[in-house]
Amino acid sequence: MTASTDLDTLSDFFDRYGVALTSADLPAIAGCYALPGLVVADTYSFSFTSPAAVALSFVGAAPDYQERELVAANAQIEDVQPVSALLTEVAVRWEFLDSQGAAVPGERYRYLLRAADDGLVICAVIRCGC
Repeated sequence: MTASTDLDTLSDFFDRYGVALTSADLPAIAGCYALPGLVVADTYSFSFTSPAAVALSFVGAAPDYQERELVAANAQIEDVQPVSALLTEVAVRWEFLDSQGAAVPGERYRYLLRAADDGLVICAVIRCGC
């Protein structure tokens, strides 16, 4: 098992994560995270130590996606940096598709991913203002 810098592997992971986000599949979202996990932004930080805590942190996103009629998410990988034997940092710009087929720009994030026995998992997320 080694850190992945392979774009196909990373794209597959973020495709699965994007489907989970836009379909409000909370167990699938939680399954994409290592525990404990960390989210950092300019004005807040939080961590979670259980799948239930991960799911709870995303409960509020589902109504927002539904209200905006977002039906698909596409992670545009902008940068990949190996960090260690098992860790990779990935810069992602999200773009969404609404129910009318229009592209809706999203936000940028940096993800610290770990190679685990059952695939990649998110250890930390940093919301970028860039």
